[in-house]
Amino acid sequence: GSIVYLGMMVGAFFWGGLADKVGRRQSLLICMSVNGFFAFLSSFVQGYGFFLFCRLFSGFGIGGAMPTVFSYFSEVLAREKRGEHLSWLCMFWMIGGIYASAMAWAIIPHYGWSFSMGSAYQFHSWRVFVIVCALPCVSSVVALTFMPESPRFLLEVGKHDEAWMILKQIHDTNMRARGQPEKVFTVTRIKTPKQIDELIEIESDTGTWYRRCFVRIRTELYGIWLTFMRCFNYPVKDNTIKLTAVWFTLSFGYYGLSVWFPDVIKHLQSDEYASRVKHFRNEEVSHFVFNFTLENQIHSNGEYINDRFIMMKFKSVTFEDSLFKNCVFEDITSLNTYFRNCTFVNTTFYNTDLEQYKFVDSELINCTFFHVRTGCQISFDDDYSAYWIYFVNFLGTLAVLPGNIVSALLMDRIGRLTMLGGSMVLSGISCFFLWFGTSESMMIGMLCLYNGLTISAWNSLDVITVELYPTDRRATGFGFLNALCKAAAVLGNLIFGSLVGITKAIPILLASTVLVCGGLVGLRLPDTRTQVLM
Repeated sequence: GSIVYLGMMVGAFFWGGLADKVGRRQSLLICMSVNGFFAFLSSFVQGYGFFLFCRLFSGFGIGGAMPTVFSYFSEVLAREKRGEHLSWLCMFWMIGGIYASAMAWAIIPHYGWSFSMGSAYQFHSWRVFVIVCALPCVSSVVALTFMPESPRFLLEVGKHDEAWMILKQIHDTNMRARGQPEKVFTVTRIKTPKQIDELIEIESDTGTWYRRCFVRIRTELYGIWLTFMRCFNYPVKDNTIKLTAVWFTLSFGYYGLSVWFPDVIKHLQSDEYASRVKHFRNEEVSHFVFNFTLENQIHSNGEYINDRFIMMKFKSVTFEDSLFKNCVFEDITSLNTYFRNCTFVNTTFYNTDLEQYKFVDSELINCTFFHVRTGCQISFDDDYSAYWIYFVNFLGTLAVLPGNIVSALLMDRIGRLTMLGGSMVLSGISCFFLWFGTSESMMIGMLCLYNGLTISAWNSLDVITVELYPTDRRATGFGFLNALCKAAAVLGNLIFGSLVGITKAIPILLASTVLVCGGLVGLRLPDTRTQVLM
């Protein structure tokens, strides 16, 4: 998870800056293509290192989507409906989350979907899920090839003929929809074009091809850096500093608690499961055939002589200080099963998944292993608690739907600042209800409430960020803040994840404090409801 966030952090800054240099549509096409390619590739690779490499670059590609698409969409919207329509755009983040969690719930538990070609290549159901999650990205790349460039960007770089044609197309389409096709599109004022970078022109005429590529890349990166530094110049410097505080606090609190919630629920499940464990001590069993499932048991100081363990499933079973002599283990599937400080004498293992790491401080004397199965062998039908992971994720994602609808309808009515500050403060206050979360159902309810309150803050923050930056640095500023958001998310995951099962007080107080403080800073931002995009 963290490697994807790392890729998104770098990608948001890079692609956002590139969108201000080469255009919104062009930047989106490239970054989504990078994401789609590496997402598909990660589904088929077998090595863990190469898999992480693919996920890193997939995250690098998708990181550019947020800053670029918000800048792109905002620049073709009328001021009166800009907040509402940007909020509807925010909803598709939620729809993507619902799609991903629903697909995970529907696909990953189906262990029977897997196949293998020898021991070198295995394809499990989670790989199908990775492919399915990449399909919307491929669809968006295809759709973007039919989309025009942002007319505001074209005007910014001096391509007013192309901008005029796109604006005329938008005007004519809207007038036909209103039943007024006779209205003519006219332009009364136009911006002066920017100067083209002379260094690039000189190199393209005189340098070798690799020299031209090097200079082009170096100049583009330097241009991105200069654009980023201008985000800290007057008149946007104060806004950038305030937005930095709000983005960091909201991301830290939201993503920190988002990883804390499922882990706490899992911890509650584990505690409840452990409380029902059965202990068996000093067993002496001989000439017996075990052919049934053993679950949630601890066997201590036992002796098993001439016993056969045939076609069995061991689920959360531990054998301690026990002796197995002249026994046979055949067709065994195990989950969380260990033999600690045990002794095996003249014992045969055939077609089992009992690998060496499951024998902790155990002694094996004259034992033989045939056809040892490696990897995860248990199915989700046998591990029902795994369904909860996806079900809770699905409910948490679905819970933001009411907040999305409310924020879209009220964004242009009550204003961005009221919604941002109010949502963050209410989210911080709602954290205190976690004190009373002593069961799975209560924690799931708290998760849904928290997600539903927080989404309005995210939507209003996206809208404010887009509206506070001028066109020539809009995507760069958004990209920087989105990169900061991913850094805060990784930090939140690490800090909150380390506190699971230790204490509730610190995560609750920490999340409440950062959210309330961030909301109060957000109220100090300028109101952009009636502002024309710069």
